[in-house]
Amino acid sequence: MSKGTVTNKIIDAHYVSGGKNPGDVIALHIDQTLTQDATGTMAYLELEAMQCPRVKTELSLSYVDHNMMQNGPENRNDHMYLQSVAAAKGVRFSPPGNGICHQVHLERFGVPGKTLLGSDSHTPTGGGIGMMAMGAGGLDVALAMAGKPFHIAYPKVIGVKLTGELGDYCAAKDVILKLLSILSTKGNVGCVVEYFGPGVATLSVPQRATITNMGAELGVTTSIFPSDEATERFLAAQNRKSDYSKLVADPDAQYDRVIEIDLAAVEPMAACPSSPDNVKTIRELGAVKVGQVLIGSCTNSSYRDLALVATILKGRRVDPSVTLSIAPGSRQVLEMLARNGMLADLIAAGARILETGCGPCIGQGQSPADDTVTLRTFNRNFAGRTGTKGDQSYLVSPESAVAAALTGRITDPRTLPLGCPVIPEVEAFLVNDNMFQLPPSDGAGVEIVRKRTIGAPPANQPLPESIDGCVVIKVGDKITTDHIMPAGVHLKLRSNIPAYSKVVFECFTEPGKPSFAERAAAVRDSGRHGVIVGRDSYGQGSSREHAAICPMFLGVKVVVALAIERIHMANLINFGILPLMFVDPADYDRIEQGDSLLIKHAPEQLAVNRKVKATLVRKDGSSVPMELQHRLSEEDIAMIRAGGMLNL
Repeated sequence: MSKGTVTNKIIDAHYVSGGKNPGDVIALHIDQTLTQDATGTMAYLELEAMQCPRVKTELSLSYVDHNMMQNGPENRNDHMYLQSVAAAKGVRFSPPGNGICHQVHLERFGVPGKTLLGSDSHTPTGGGIGMMAMGAGGLDVALAMAGKPFHIAYPKVIGVKLTGELGDYCAAKDVILKLLSILSTKGNVGCVVEYFGPGVATLSVPQRATITNMGAELGVTTSIFPSDEATERFLAAQNRKSDYSKLVADPDAQYDRVIEIDLAAVEPMAACPSSPDNVKTIRELGAVKVGQVLIGSCTNSSYRDLALVATILKGRRVDPSVTLSIAPGSRQVLEMLARNGMLADLIAAGARILETGCGPCIGQGQSPADDTVTLRTFNRNFAGRTGTKGDQSYLVSPESAVAAALTGRITDPRTLPLGCPVIPEVEAFLVNDNMFQLPPSDGAGVEIVRKRTIGAPPANQPLPESIDGCVVIKVGDKITTDHIMPAGVHLKLRSNIPAYSKVVFECFTEPGKPSFAERAAAVRDSGRHGVIVGRDSYGQGSSREHAAICPMFLGVKVVVALAIERIHMANLINFGILPLMFVDPADYDRIEQGDSLLIKHAPEQLAVNRKVKATLVRKDGSSVPMELQHRLSEEDIAMIRAGGMLNL
């Protein structure tokens, strides 16, 4: 068991209740929260449903950074609601154009040693500054804003010892890709990754934040760096030195597992289609023709990243076969580039400058052409996430991205016939907080704006005495929340559950056959209960709780899989869907779409032990007993029985 780590120290300082052995459920006090507009609307509707008049955290922020393509009124309707409800509830508001939540929060609000809960899976970006920053569903964030503790499994701590120093054209992105090649995207539930060792001191806060940001793809609870002299320099440059405190692991700290990475041995890498852990070196890939390069996202849109790209591109032109687009991570970054002339260098090279927001990373525009390789400095390359079916999306560092933009092919940046630019740490960032909107001291008189496209969270029914389930769909390994609830053009429907639920599992719809939504609704309307069957690592990816809300609206009562990822598991429980695991992995092969899964005395079975007895009734009428298991705490069981947290 780990001890003396940065993780342990922050947990001890925020501990509320629970056991302290790995796997025990503990409750933690949350200092700060953040929401973004794609998940925030539902989070604040849930906060209203709790009748919470004012948030009780030290600091809560509502960012608008996802749904900014205002094709139709839906997105702007959401923004007006978020702006007004923030004022009413005591939340700071960051409007469109101010930047990506994780980048801006790191710059202006992150504090070492604090806990941060965000309704976005990449909230662990804050670990780059020494925070325990965790992603969660919107309902969990709403509960934290209402003053409730956050529950997690007491984590195992994976120590990643960094030695050496990165070489020319090798990047922090390559470090996290290296770790993904070791740990993969599955099997890491209930763990925290903590970085230590002499190599840590060679990395700036923006570099560390890249690593902790994409650590979300490991499926861990969070990732964290110590708070040290580099942290102090970053906060001083942001005119926030008073927020600094030193927080490092004890010299004799013990980790549950140690992985050592020599930074000097790291080379340019890429996550190949269509998973962040499908990692190869750039050298292995060869000179693959590239049609599109995108630089930005919460992973790689810091001043350091874009200044490096601008320096390489100065006086040069993007290859004519490539479209290069760049999205700065914050208004601070964009304004600094504009004032020092680097923005002009990017434009002169042929780059298209996008809005300061998530944009194409979340499927909002910039879809590549058919049969075209796209290189992106983003954190996810799930199939179809770009908005193009059959896409060929590679995840790379800014260094590798700009090399491809210049050559028109995947290129090891170390082979470019020019020296590697050195971007010094910024001594004083351009600080301008005038776009943040502070809430009034008393929000009682604020009118909350609700346009016609914004609905209330749907109600669920309590867990029935017996579940008469029908398997509506059976899916395979590594099903992401993108598979379950597509983003892109559908994002604007997130405040309208009946409309958004129509595209659940849309990617699996076969031409001429009923969609998942149609099949599930038919099962629901017949008085039965929908069942989803998955295999390993079900629900990985984003924190979008709509991947639980919309199936719940369609009558799904049970999800059965070999393993379910942490945030999605919590979202299922929050909305009254029973998450179960196969005891015998062979049972996954025995069950098929259209079969029935019957669970008698369901509430009582949850109370007795962690095993649930069920009966599989095949389409031919034959039946087989099946044993399932759950990992629910007493609080979880109470939520499931009640039909979800809002009912409880």
